[in-house]
Amino acid sequence: MSMQVTELKNTFSAAFESLQSGVSNRLPLWVEDLRLRALEHFEAVGFPTTDDEDYKYTNVAPIARGNFQPAAASDASGIIDPAHLEQFIYEEADGRRLVFINGFYDAELSSLDALPAGVIAGNLADALNGDAGTMLKNFLARGAETSGDDAFTALNTAFLASGAFVYVPRNVRVEAPIHLLFVTESAGEAIATFPRVLVIAEPHSEATIIEDHTALVEQASYFSSPVIEIYVDDEARVAHYKVQRESIDALHVARTRVEVGRAGIYDSTTINLGSALARHNINLQLRGEGSETWIDGLFFGEGTQHMDTHSLINHLEPHCTSHQAYKGILNDRARSVFNGRIFVHPGAQKTDAYQSNKNLLLSNEARVDTKPQLEIFADDVKCSHGATVGQLNEEELFYLISRGIHPELARNLLTYGFAEAIVEKIKVASIKRQLDEAILNRLHASLEA
Repeated sequence: MSMQVTELKNTFSAAFESLQSGVSNRLPLWVEDLRLRALEHFEAVGFPTTDDEDYKYTNVAPIARGNFQPAAASDASGIIDPAHLEQFIYEEADGRRLVFINGFYDAELSSLDALPAGVIAGNLADALNGDAGTMLKNFLARGAETSGDDAFTALNTAFLASGAFVYVPRNVRVEAPIHLLFVTESAGEAIATFPRVLVIAEPHSEATIIEDHTALVEQASYFSSPVIEIYVDDEARVAHYKVQRESIDALHVARTRVEVGRAGIYDSTTINLGSALARHNINLQLRGEGSETWIDGLFFGEGTQHMDTHSLINHLEPHCTSHQAYKGILNDRARSVFNGRIFVHPGAQKTDAYQSNKNLLLSNEARVDTKPQLEIFADDVKCSHGATVGQLNEEELFYLISRGIHPELARNLLTYGFAEAIVEKIKVASIKRQLDEAILNRLHASLEA
């Protein structure tokens, strides 16, 4: 793999030089310097291997073998018919939708005529060059730094040329969701895309963000590596939905980092359905006293899909709450990895932390590696965690069959019931409806197989 990694580094280095010549006149010098340092960091650390503890169960070698070429803005403009996006639309976000093609903002496909006064939602590159540029210097990459061994974050930062920027000012409540739709159209090419999102919610503000990753072609091979940074200030609240429905042959490695201030609330739900390989690194910093985070997730893997969630929740101040509940359904030879770590720092008294990972195996060949972790350095806390891996309840199955329900239909009803606890927490009706359809379609396909 070393030769492939070297070749891939050279590929990205050459692409970076080309990008540099195109964006250096459009982005501030401090961003250009940030990008250069990120590339140098990527070249120094390279991609992780299974010798690295955090990637022990997830092999990213397919990314090195793929010879992916970073997508260019010139190749993304005007290549998608707006009618093709109808299947991905959430009507609740009408007038509050940003569309990105291969990671680049498309103003023609976006709709932003229903934003409240003072709220900014648009192209990150425009914000960096505008009046908000000085403020953004204090936020961009602060939560997704290039230090450490995170090659994917460094690579995303190196190719920063566009992205989503959402700013909600003090005391403003955005009633309807803001939809960030990232669409990959590879046109048969092995491309790499680097979506970037920066969300800033000032004190006493409130917003709902839908982060959506998809493709027009169900079987397209590409590499997508998004980085999401969210800052929730004192007594602000951000609800964040991530919907990952990439092409079934895609490789998706994402990083989400969130900082929550005093009495702030970050509430998230992640839905993983697509990609051959999907890795999500979550880093949460509860920095203010009384801050809260609620993290739910549901993944449904089939075929040979590999789905990996790594999370770190840092309790840094007293009276903070974190609640994490992830459920996974695996069929065929699919595999999942869950590593959830809660770190309670000294002085973070009265911490209330809960973590759960439950997995349902529909096949004897499906596999789960789960490792919830607690590291506690305060003595007055309430913390618990747990993980389960199992199959459908035979008694419940027998009961349904004895009532005349076909055995396979009975299995599907119980499987849907397992997922329903997460689905029912979703407050955006369109997301819930589309997720229901996706789950039922997969179960129906297994019924016909």
